[in-house]
Amino acid sequence: MITNLTEEKDQQLSKITNQTEERDQQLSKITNFTEEKDQQLSKMTIQTEERDQLLNKNITLTNERDQFNQERNELWKMLNEMDGCIYQSGFYYMSSEEKSWTECRRYCRERGADLIIINNKEKQDFVMKMSGKTGVWLGLTDSDVEDRWTWVDDSTLTYTSWMRSEPNGKVKENCAVLFSSGWCDYPCNRAFKCICVRNIEKISN
Repeated sequence: MITNLTEEKDQQLSKITNQTEERDQQLSKITNFTEEKDQQLSKMTIQTEERDQLLNKNITLTNERDQFNQERNELWKMLNEMDGCIYQSGFYYMSSEEKSWTECRRYCRERGADLIIINNKEKQDFVMKMSGKTGVWLGLTDSDVEDRWTWVDDSTLTYTSWMRSEPNGKVKENCAVLFSSGWCDYPCNRAFKCICVRNIEKISN
């Protein structure tokens, strides 16, 4: 009887051991499955974030494209209406009436542009040809600090073409005019035509 009980006990222990191993295998399998699930969830999260980034980028690019098309259409409209021309990265057009320096600048800025800045001889030759060699206001003044001439974008002069003895007007002449013979300082309330320039990207059809 003792022998039989011992055998049964051993069988039960063996069965328990087997069940324990099976349970451990199941637990290991569940753990692996959980890890795989977490990896898949993490991968899905990353893919969702990448998708959202791509969607946002697509929206941004679409908005930029629409804005570019709108600006391009506006510029072509201005080009057709204003007898202007495109030179390098700028759209240039001249006022039809003579105005003071301040009025000319306001005229340009109301159209998304500003008075011309000349920083090399090539651009000066282009502007002189466009102006028909008549006097036009430059976007150049020393109104803020006497004898410190600066462009309307606050940049300093890197190129000049002053006529001999110019500038010579001191505090009475604080704005610059371009003539065929060079630059002169003039009273800002005098009337001249002006050439406006609007910086643009390359316009394509």
